[in-house]
Amino acid sequence: MGGYIASLIILALILIGIAVLFSFIPVGLWISALAANVRISIIQLVGMRLRRIPPALIVNNQIKADKAGLSITTNQLEAHYLAGGNVDRVVNALIAAERANISLTYELAAAIDLAGRNVLEAVQMSVNPKVIETPVIAAMAKNGIEVRARARVTVRANIERLVGGAGEETVIARVGEGIVTTVGSSDSHKAVLENPDLISRTVLNKGLDAGTAFEILSIDIADVDVGRNIGAQLQMDQAEADKRIAQAKAEERRALAVAKEQEMLAFVQEMKAKVVEAEAEVPKAMAMALREGKLGVMDYYNLQNIQADTSMRSSLAGMETKNIKPGSDPGQSK
Repeated sequence: MGGYIASLIILALILIGIAVLFSFIPVGLWISALAANVRISIIQLVGMRLRRIPPALIVNNQIKADKAGLSITTNQLEAHYLAGGNVDRVVNALIAAERANISLTYELAAAIDLAGRNVLEAVQMSVNPKVIETPVIAAMAKNGIEVRARARVTVRANIERLVGGAGEETVIARVGEGIVTTVGSSDSHKAVLENPDLISRTVLNKGLDAGTAFEILSIDIADVDVGRNIGAQLQMDQAEADKRIAQAKAEERRALAVAKEQEMLAFVQEMKAKVVEAEAEVPKAMAMALREGKLGVMDYYNLQNIQADTSMRSSLAGMETKNIKPGSDPGQSK
């Protein structure tokens, strides 16, 4: 009875060992590779497990590349996976390039993929060009009229310049620059409206696709509209600014005049104060003259009589002036 139980335990351990061995060693993938005439050994598959590389990914792509007639080694696929690349995308791109008769090496495809670009999309774009639509771009002609234009740019991927080449944003910016240059150099907005192809010719002649990952095939002006009269608006704004400057200067001059007036009033009050002060010194001087004997009593009374006579004459003169009517003879009396 004890030997029977021991045999069962040994059999169970053997089965567990076989299960663990088959889970660690992808025998099914090895058989699939042999059936597809792809030479991959068991040791290579175990090495992939140890390097934490999915064996199914490498084996399936190796089979796919071999059936497409591509000479790609397992080590190249493993190296690209370990570098952080997308193995499926690279192999699919190479197959698509081979079918489309596009010159694309594995090294270039791997470099494009590691650079962060979609190499499969680039190959597809080389076969089927892409249309990039620019936003509405506003420019002003020499006569001050704003022109709004929107363009459609047909581009084809330039695989040789995908690594280090500029993207779609640069193409859109350069096309916008060409539109602004063309409209800005036109004497009138009517010239642009009558010949929209001026924009296309200007952009194409400038070679705006230089340094980009694309090749511009054509530029079509989808829409051209007339915008605001910016020249007139600028003149109105300038006139308003000049008006405000003139008003500020006038206000400054008025403030200076008010300040000058207040200054003169203060000066007049100061002079009046000095006159009052001087008049107050007259009685003191007369008293001092009387004490010192320089002025007699009769002289003082004569001075008072003269002042009274002068005051009376001034009063009579003021009354006569009031009684004289306009247009009458001052010499005639009633």
